[in-house]
Amino acid sequence: MNASDFGFSPAASGVDNSRALQKAVDQGGTIHVSQPGVYKLAGTVYVGSDTALIFGHGVTVQKVDETGFFMHVLLNKGALTKTTDRNIVVEGLHLAVNGQDGLNWKVFGLRGQVGFFHVHDLTIRRFRCYDLGRWQFALHVCTFEDVIVEDVIVHGDKDGVHLGRGKRFRISDGVFKTFDDAIALNAHDYDTGNPELGWIEDGIVENCHDLDAEKTTGFFCRLLAGAWIDWQPGMSVQKSDTVVAHGRLYRVKADPDGKVYQSHTCPTHESGTQEIDGINWVMVQDDVLYNVGVRNVVFRDIILHKPRIGFSAQFDEGRFSRSYYPDAVVPQQTGLNFERITVAHAAPAALFSISTPVDTITLSHCIFRDSPIEFLNRESPIPWGKTILSLTNCTFVRPGQFTFVNNHAPGKNIILRTAGSLVLEDDFKAATEAGPGTINCHSDLPGLN
Repeated sequence: MNASDFGFSPAASGVDNSRALQKAVDQGGTIHVSQPGVYKLAGTVYVGSDTALIFGHGVTVQKVDETGFFMHVLLNKGALTKTTDRNIVVEGLHLAVNGQDGLNWKVFGLRGQVGFFHVHDLTIRRFRCYDLGRWQFALHVCTFEDVIVEDVIVHGDKDGVHLGRGKRFRISDGVFKTFDDAIALNAHDYDTGNPELGWIEDGIVENCHDLDAEKTTGFFCRLLAGAWIDWQPGMSVQKSDTVVAHGRLYRVKADPDGKVYQSHTCPTHESGTQEIDGINWVMVQDDVLYNVGVRNVVFRDIILHKPRIGFSAQFDEGRFSRSYYPDAVVPQQTGLNFERITVAHAAPAALFSISTPVDTITLSHCIFRDSPIEFLNRESPIPWGKTILSLTNCTFVRPGQFTFVNNHAPGKNIILRTAGSLVLEDDFKAATEAGPGTINCHSDLPGLN
């Protein structure tokens, strides 16, 4: 089918195009948009199972405000009811945000211009967005199985590809020029950042470029963990805190003002938001787990042009969120493998910033410049355990002494192994800083051997 048969046209209004494309998509099967042009869109189009939406070359979908602001350009139908949609393809979408960026929730916590929630077997291919705003992510997928995102270019202020809980994914052939995270693997998140919480596992991120820009925050890739406890009478809570009660997860919905609340009445509602003791509790999900993180992910063929932290395995700790509640069972992020990561800029910026327990980090054929690996301390103490840090056939491109592993975590034990290292400057010497922890080196690097 062709969407033009239903009235989807460059000459139509945004309202008429929204209705026309929805009629086409409701048929299921494969829907083509083949005529080049700019197509105005004034409302969310809901995509169901067994549907492929294919945009041809020269087609741009432009958000417009004709009846009031709307958040999502595309949203799967099951997102509204937590019903799983399956077998969806979106190909060739060139999205012009056109300043239409903000929060007007259909699903609390789902904030993508293109959003999918409760979806299996999703493919997003040949996606373009050059004007992403400061509030919404470009692509946002949460509670998923088997997701492919490939051939994507995102420029703008917010996250490029933002994943919540899910398993089996591949993000490939990406070019990012984003103020905030290029890729976010957020098993935990702000209360407004993901609609559900859970492990992100079994994935590949490959052949991606983080382009330079004048301003920046965030990371090329954020790997965000979290942990919480059962509700307790009199407990202190703040924005984004999570508790377990009555077989459900509840989160505090609040402004990022640093306010701390005392909770004396246990939340019990089965859905939605309820104010109790002056606290807005959102019922998030009815499958209980106590900690989350990222595990079993391969990153390969990544080129970092922007002078910022490349990869951050972290807990949040601030007024927007504290993803680790005191005395919770600490999650360990596991199975993180990095192949052919190239630091292409010369500015000082950590390649890795780590503030959660991680069992192993393996790096092979990576290129370091002034890009150390840092293990950070936290205000709230946690058991750090040990991390085996293994580097094979990595290249070091800088002169002089380079403290490339910094351990600021009390009680943290790092076992550092390097082999097959290549050093390009004659006066290069590697060093480590153990700080309040320990670093045991088995290294072929000058200065450590």
